[in-house]
Amino acid sequence: MKKTVIVGATTNPGRYAYIAASMLKDDGHPIVPVGIKKGEVFGEEILDIREKPAIADVDTVTLYIGPQHQPEWYDYIISLRPKRIIFNPGTENPVFVKKAEEAGIEAEEACTLVLLRTNQY
Repeated sequence: MKKTVIVGATTNPGRYAYIAASMLKDDGHPIVPVGIKKGEVFGEEILDIREKPAIADVDTVTLYIGPQHQPEWYDYIISLRPKRIIFNPGTENPVFVKKAEEAGIEAEEACTLVLLRTNQY
């Protein structure tokens, strides 16, 4: 299973980050929710991104923060050394894609929910 860091995690069930957390858990993928909101998502505490928590063995980072909020987290997200970063709809960012690829990280403009539903995750 693919350990997935959800950047922009929330406890709001109407948000795609929450739905992704649910689907990832249902599929058996370990999740690490990270964001600025406090709370718990499917038994996992949302870690405060401002503290830049160390997270080991990350396969995937799935982004749920817009490009205008990403620059301050570029270095942190790259430091997690994920195999890939999924840029969900609305998070597309050519500058960050380039930085990720230069660091040897696959950058994928896709929808985590669709990837899971179509068994392409």
